[in-house]
Amino acid sequence: MGNALENFTPVSALLGGALIGLSASLLLLLNGRMAGISGIMNGLFGAPKKEWIWRGLFLLGLVLGAAIFQLLSNDSLQLRQGYPLLLIVLGGFLVGVGTRMGSGCTSGHGICGIASFSIRSITATVTFMLMGMVTVFILKHLLGAV
Repeated sequence: MGNALENFTPVSALLGGALIGLSASLLLLLNGRMAGISGIMNGLFGAPKKEWIWRGLFLLGLVLGAAIFQLLSNDSLQLRQGYPLLLIVLGGFLVGVGTRMGSGCTSGHGICGIASFSIRSITATVTFMLMGMVTVFILKHLLGAV
């Protein structure tokens, strides 16, 4: 993915983290809601219109924020190619199943749950991180796939 991962810049990382924290805090303060993306997306379906509006705007902001960053950035996003469609669909399905089993996604547990000292969220986030490390180890060192 371009130079973004090769040239770590602590200032942009700090600003990005601060903006995420500010956004999550404002959503909780002004709307009484946690900024867990899977919960926001799941609640979009079948919600009353008042609920649909803030949820839709939140999700639209995620997409627009990424698009604006891409337009203003000097680095172009380079997507990995050559993965079988079945593998991509299976991966997406497993992420969805894991999100439901874990009662939330990485953003909800990792950002909002840890900030509220939720033992469940801390446990979930540690599990996400460990499984990510195990997966990378298996793919890279045992299978040579990465």
